[in-house]
Amino acid sequence: MITVKMEKQCGCFKRSDFQEEQTFETKEEALKEALAMCEDMNETFCQKHNFSVVEDGDILMIKVDMN
Repeated sequence: MITVKMEKQCGCFKRSDFQEEQTFETKEEALKEALAMCEDMNETFCQKHNFSVVEDGDILMIKVDMN
C-alpha cells in the first residue's frame, strides 16, 4: 500500500474537496493521483504556495512551499 499525504494544510486546501491522506494499491496509482493533485492545486489555488511531490518509502508527500 502506498499513501499520499499532505505535508500541511493551507487555507485553500482546507476549503477544497481534497483529502489529507489517501491510500492506493500501487505506486503508479498513488503517483498519478499525487501529481494530478499538485497540478490542480498549483493552477487553481491562490498562488501563495507551490505544491510538489516527494517520495519517502511507501509515502508520497505533497510538499508545500511559499511562492
